[in-house]
Amino acid sequence: MPEIKVNDVTLYYEDSAPNDTQKPVMVFAHGLLWSTRMYDAQVAHFKDDYRCIAFDFRGQGRSKVTIDGYGMESLTEDTLGLLQALNIEQCHFVGLSMGGFIALRLAIRHPEKLLSIMLMETSADPEDPTTAPQYRKLISAIRWMGMKRVSKKVMPIMFGQRFLNDKMRKADYKYWIQQMQANDKVGIVKVTMGVIERQGVYEQLRKINIPTLVVVGDEDVATPYSKSERMHFAIKGSKLAVVNGAGHTATVEEPEQVNAIMDKFLTCCV
Repeated sequence: MPEIKVNDVTLYYEDSAPNDTQKPVMVFAHGLLWSTRMYDAQVAHFKDDYRCIAFDFRGQGRSKVTIDGYGMESLTEDTLGLLQALNIEQCHFVGLSMGGFIALRLAIRHPEKLLSIMLMETSADPEDPTTAPQYRKLISAIRWMGMKRVSKKVMPIMFGQRFLNDKMRKADYKYWIQQMQANDKVGIVKVTMGVIERQGVYEQLRKINIPTLVVVGDEDVATPYSKSERMHFAIKGSKLAVVNGAGHTATVEEPEQVNAIMDKFLTCCV
C-alpha cells in the first residue's frame, strides 16, 4: 500500500506511473467524506497520457488520523509536502469541494507548482452562516452515533436527484454509502470542523493567473451554481462548465461528462 510521511502524518496515495518522468502530472484532491475512489473514472480515462496521482487527506480514506492539523492551511501544507516528497515540480491540480479549497490556496500562494487548476463543486467563500449550524449538528451526530447512522441523511447533500432516484444505479448508491461509512469517525469530525471554520479566499482570486476551469453540477445543493459563477467572474480567463444531471459529486455521477469537459479544457486552454 503506497504511503508517504509528510509533515506529521502518513498519507495514502495512488500513482499511475511512478517511474515515468515524461508524462505531465495530474493530481487529484477529493472532497469531504470521500477518498481517492471518487476519481477512479478520471484516473482510468487520463492515465494513458498523464501520470495520475490521487491521495487521501489526513483523517480520511486510508490516510492516518492525527490529533490536529485539519485546517485548510494545514491540509495545503500536507499537499505541498506530498508534491515535494514525490518530486513533482509542476502539475495539473484537480480539486473537488474541499479539494478545491486546497487548489485555490495553492494557486494563490504557490502558482509555480501548478500548470492549471480544475475547481469542481467548490467555493472561494467561507462556510455560509446559514448552513454552518447544520454541519455542526452533523458533527454531533457523527460523534455520538457514527457515520453509519447518519450516512443516508448525508447522501442527498452529496448527490443529485437524478443519481439518487435512478433505480439502475442502486448498486452504485450502495457502494458509495459504504465508502462514506468506512471513514474513521474521529478523523471525519475533525476535518468537518476544519471545513466549517475555514477562511474565505475570494478577495485573493485576482492573484490567480494560471489556466483555471470551474465545474459545477446543475443539481448541486451544497455549492450551487452561483458560487461557481462568482469564482469564474473573479478569476481572469477562467472557464466555466456545467455538468447536467449531477449534484455535488459529479466525477461519480456523470464521469463521461466530466472527463469530456476536462479533455476540452486541457486541449484548448493549457
